Amino acid sequence: MTQFIEWLKWLEAATLKVMTAINDYMANYVLIVLLVAIGLFFSFKTRFVQVRCFGEGIKQVFGNVSLKGKKQKSGMSSFQALATAVAGQVGTGNIVGASGAILIGGPGAIFWMWIIAFLGMATIYAEAVLSQETRKVDDDGTVHGGPIYYIKEAFKGKFGKFLAGFFAIATVISLGFIGGMVQSNSIGATFNTAFGIPTWITGVVVAAVVAFIIIGGAQRIAATAEKLVPIMAILYIVGGLIVLAVNITNIPAAFGAIFKFAFQPQALIGGGLGYALKEAISQGAKRGLFSNEAGMGSTPHAHAMANVKSPHEQGVAAMIGVFLDTFVVLTMTALVVISCTYVGDGALAGANGESYAAIIAAEGINKTNVAQSAFSSVFGSGIGNAFVAICLMFFAFTTIISWNLFGKINFNYLFGKKSTIVYSIIAVIFIFVGTIVQENELVWLTQDTFNQFMVLPNAIGLIALAGIVSKAAKSKKDTLDK
Repeated sequence: MTQFIEWLKWLEAATLKVMTAINDYMANYVLIVLLVAIGLFFSFKTRFVQVRCFGEGIKQVFGNVSLKGKKQKSGMSSFQALATAVAGQVGTGNIVGASGAILIGGPGAIFWMWIIAFLGMATIYAEAVLSQETRKVDDDGTVHGGPIYYIKEAFKGKFGKFLAGFFAIATVISLGFIGGMVQSNSIGATFNTAFGIPTWITGVVVAAVVAFIIIGGAQRIAATAEKLVPIMAILYIVGGLIVLAVNITNIPAAFGAIFKFAFQPQALIGGGLGYALKEAISQGAKRGLFSNEAGMGSTPHAHAMANVKSPHEQGVAAMIGVFLDTFVVLTMTALVVISCTYVGDGALAGANGESYAAIIAAEGINKTNVAQSAFSSVFGSGIGNAFVAICLMFFAFTTIISWNLFGKINFNYLFGKKSTIVYSIIAVIFIFVGTIVQENELVWLTQDTFNQFMVLPNAIGLIALAGIVSKAAKSKKDTLDK
C-alpha cells in the first residue's frame, strides 16, 4: 500500500511537471498571440463593433432584463441566453482568478486583462453570430449550437470532424468535469473559512442542488440563471462599492498601480523586467480567458439557443457579457484588493525594498483568501469572510450549471443523446469531490490547459468563417447609415 501511495505521488508530480510546461508555453506564447491576433482581426473586420454597437448592445441586454422570463417553446430568450453565458463567465475567475493574477503578475495583470477583454468583445461577437448562423433545431424543438457546428460548417471533411472532436473532448474535460471541480472547491473552502461548515457537507448540498437543476435540462438552467445572475452581480457590486467608498482616497493610487505595473512589474514581482513583464501579461491573458471566456468557445453554446430576429442582435448582447464580466465585476475585485493591500495604510510591499512575492508568502496570503482579507478590512473578519463566501457561492454555482450544459452538448455530440445520464453522474461526482479535496495546483493547471486547448480549434473555425461575421456587422452598419 505504501508503495502504491508513493507511486501516486510520483505520478502526480510528473503530471504536474508536464502540465506546467504545456501551460507555460501555451499561456506565454500561443494564447497571447491567438487572443490578441483574433481580437484585432475581428475588431478591424467588424469596424470595431465593440465600440460602434456598444450602445445597441446595452439596449439589447437591459431592455430585456427579467427575473421571470416567458417559457420558450424551444431555445431561450435573448436575455436567458446571455444570463446563461454570463453565469459561465462570472465565476471563481472574477474573485479567485483575479486575485491570483494580481498576486503572481502584480496589479499590472489587470491592465492586460482589460486589453484582452476589449479585443475579446469583438471575438465573442463573432462567436455568437456564427453560433446563431449554424445552429440546428431538432423536430422536438431542441436547439443545438456552438463551435462544433460552425467548425464543421467551415470544414466539411475529415479535418472538420477532427477539429470538432478535439474541441468537444477538451470542452467535456475542462467545463463538464474539471471545471465543476474547481468551482466547487472554491465554494467548499470559503464556506469552511467563513462558517466552519465541513467541506463534505457543502459538497453534498451543492451536488444535490446541481443534480436537480441539470435534470430539468436547458430550460431549467436558463430559468435559474436569469434569476440568480442579476441578483449576484448587484450584491457583489454594492459590497465592493462600500469597500471602495471607505478607501476612496486609495482609488487613484490603485488605478495608478494598475497602469504603472503593467509596464514596470519587476518592482513587485522581483527578477528582471523581461521575466516580470512576461508574468504580468501571461497572467492577464490566462486569467482573462478563464474569466470572460471570449475566444474559448464556451458561451456560444448558450448564444446559439437565443430566439432573436438576427444573429447580430445576439452578437451585440454577447459583447455586453464580456464587458460586465471584466470591466465591471472583475475590476471591482481588482480595485478592492489593490486599494486594501497594495496602496495606502494596508500596503504590505515596499517598506524594506522587498518583493511583494516574498512578503505575501510570509503573511500567508493566497489567491483564495486575499479577497476575504480585503473585504474584512472594512466589514470585519466575520462579515467580510461571509460576504465573499456567499458571493463566491453564487458565482461558482451558476458557473457550474452553465458549464455543465456546455459540457453536455459536447458529450452528446461525441456519444449521442442516450449518454446524458452517464455524463450527469460523472459531472456530479466531480463536483462533490472538488469540495472535499484541498486546493490542488494540478487541478487548476489541468483546467487552464484544456481551456487553452479549446481556443485552438475554435480560433481556426472563427477565422475560416470571418466573412459571415463581417457580413452580419456590415449589414447592420448599412441599416444604421440609411
